[in-house]
Amino acid sequence: MTPKSPRRGLLLILSSPSGAGKSTLSRMLMAWDPTMRFSVSATTRKPRPGEVDGREYYFRSREEFQAMVAQGQMLEHAEVFGNFYGSPRGPVEVAMLAGTDTVFDIDWQGGQQVKQAMRGDVVSIFILPPSIAELDRRLRSRAQDSDEVIAGRMAKSRDEISHWLEYDYVLVNRDVDETFEQLKAILTAERLKRDRQPQLSAFVRTLNEEFDAR
Repeated sequence: MTPKSPRRGLLLILSSPSGAGKSTLSRMLMAWDPTMRFSVSATTRKPRPGEVDGREYYFRSREEFQAMVAQGQMLEHAEVFGNFYGSPRGPVEVAMLAGTDTVFDIDWQGGQQVKQAMRGDVVSIFILPPSIAELDRRLRSRAQDSDEVIAGRMAKSRDEISHWLEYDYVLVNRDVDETFEQLKAILTAERLKRDRQPQLSAFVRTLNEEFDAR
């Protein structure tokens, strides 16, 4: 397939422990650049009231999902509480050819699978909390979970943080506005990398032709 844009779209992986600010930063990023898209996952769980196929998730039977995995149509997948979840390859590749960047909200395991499948097109960023005490405070300030659920999230956070070395960039989210500025700087720089600007070769040829014509 021939690219429809002078720049191939990026796959931006954002990961963090629950409460570190990943979801807030993702929303800010999408508001800053509405041309970006979130990766819509496929799942074998049943749709909840109000959910639309292709918007919240691609809802598939277990047989359909497993066939997609067997045919290499999933960039990453995992089983969570008896249901399969994964990132379909097709919509992501269409977006890349159109020069559209895709944001993935996935954990380190999913991120490693996407990196292996799409080498060179992935930028991975891990968001750290400023302290464990602040992480606990943020989880409690939501007033959505019981103490037991929060304790479980905190225990999982330690494992997630242990994988920080597997990411291209690591940001400590002390102040969300400052962290957002850093996130924008990373994305801007990655978009401008030489390898991601295929039109440069033709442009340099025209410069050389201008030299020859002098």
